Amino acid sequence: MSEVSVALIQLRTPASQGAALAQAEPLIRQAAAQGAQLILTPEGTNILQRDRAVLLPQLKTVETDPCVQGLIVLAAELGVWLLIGSALVLDEQGDPVNRSLLVDPQGRIAATYDKMHMFDVDLPNGEAIRESATYKPGERAVIAQTPFARLGLTICYDMRFAYLYRALAKAGAEIITVPAAFTRPTGEAHWEVLLRARAIETGAFILAPAQGGRHEDGRGTWGRSIAIGPWGEILACAEDDEPGVVMASLDLDAVAKARQAIPAFKNERAFTGPDTAP
Repeated sequence: MSEVSVALIQLRTPASQGAALAQAEPLIRQAAAQGAQLILTPEGTNILQRDRAVLLPQLKTVETDPCVQGLIVLAAELGVWLLIGSALVLDEQGDPVNRSLLVDPQGRIAATYDKMHMFDVDLPNGEAIRESATYKPGERAVIAQTPFARLGLTICYDMRFAYLYRALAKAGAEIITVPAAFTRPTGEAHWEVLLRARAIETGAFILAPAQGGRHEDGRGTWGRSIAIGPWGEILACAEDDEPGVVMASLDLDAVAKARQAIPAFKNERAFTGPDTAP
């Protein structure tokens, strides 16, 4: 299958799983009605709550989270591939993780990926964020096989680590997913340029559904969900931070064309150093 219709769902996820499902479901139904075969939601699709003391008691396992389970049922009902961009859940050991879940059209979880790079930063506006204080980082990169393409799974802050994207592309990823809840200062400065760079470097499609707007917990997210082609071209994007659906059509043959035109993987060379000059 060389052509695939995809939909990026832009959300403003509330601070409870039930309300999150109520917001996401109609947009996913809209995307399916518009012909999307692969539908992607942002980071933190099931709940966004930045107060750790309030969030942690609410976290559930994948099997018991009402938003996650509702979305799995919905994917099966609609007969679509659904990437739950990420759900904030408890893992098998009971530790909090930021987990991406790919659901197939039969409602089966085809792949999962736990966010590896924790957003531990001190922003220019004075905001300090320490994801590592809440979540256990993942330790493995993941590629999922679908009938239309191989998907490399990443989440938000991962996009700043080009070696991960290069590894996914060299392992065969043709589409790399980047669900996000980008802050407004970093979004305005870095969102588009980083994502276009990752597409150009890898010769892969980049699909980045985003959170947008002012959330119940007080945080602000950038929105501007975006689909980018392997030549770095913008295929479709949201113009603002409002919840909605962004549709795009992907011609998977473009991946091979981009990689043949710029054979960076073939041209790379091993090297030593860098050495410190005396």
